[in-house]
Amino acid sequence: MPNSALTERVIEKAQTDPSFRSKLMSNPKAAVEGELGISIPSDLNVKVVEEKSDEFYIVLPPQGQSGQLSDEQLAGVAGGDSSTWGPNCATC
Repeated sequence: MPNSALTERVIEKAQTDPSFRSKLMSNPKAAVEGELGISIPSDLNVKVVEEKSDEFYIVLPPQGQSGQLSDEQLAGVAGGDSSTWGPNCATC
């Protein structure tokens, strides 16, 4: 999830609500949309991975991307982009 506060909210709910955790594992996009009351764009996939105690994950940005915001993305953030998903979500 793009916003760490939103990610933490979803993780906390999954840790305390077995029914939500099950839905999150089987249909993550619907579970996140329902919990946060938002719409996730249809072209954005949501994946959930349940870690095991003997595993360690490293998540890489898409190949060819530095992990930094482009000038266009930075302008959207600085200008208060009110998209339906992300750190500037007006309904989140």
